[in-house]
Amino acid sequence: MKPNNKKISKFLSLVLRHKPETIGLCLDENGWAETQELLERLAKHNKSIDLKTLEEVVANNDKKRFAFNADRTKIRASQGHSVRVNLGYTAVEPPEMLYHGTATRFLDSIQKQGLLKGNRHQVHLSKDLNTATAVGRRHGKVVVMKVKALEMYQAGFEFFVSENQVWLTDQVPVEYLEF
Repeated sequence: MKPNNKKISKFLSLVLRHKPETIGLCLDENGWAETQELLERLAKHNKSIDLKTLEEVVANNDKKRFAFNADRTKIRASQGHSVRVNLGYTAVEPPEMLYHGTATRFLDSIQKQGLLKGNRHQVHLSKDLNTATAVGRRHGKVVVMKVKALEMYQAGFEFFVSENQVWLTDQVPVEYLEF
């Protein structure tokens, strides 16, 4: 991704996941914003980009954080919101194991409380070890835990998969973690 597009992507994460009010944007109940309104609001806040650049940022984001609707008139973040939205994902059966990467400084708390969603809507999990390691590395010295996802599912916990293949669940109790 081009350096400027990376800055745009980070700002889009802020307004589409956490603080749409930063540019006076309104998200609907499912997290969608009108694409044209987003572009207009960005321009009013000295972050002017055109539709082609926005499409490039969405298409080339390494984590596929954003998605357009079918006719590209709306855009949203795929997951990771701290604002209240209903992404409309349907519960699905997870694989036997999923992974969660974080920093070692959080390990004591996780060993006591399990994985909690914190200020996000859900806990984020990865299907593969490499992705979990990359996510954990962003937070410091990395530790990756295995999550007994299928066992959790069979015990009544729900799992969802976002558009960018991030697995989501409300919590992961300690007994379902392997450190």
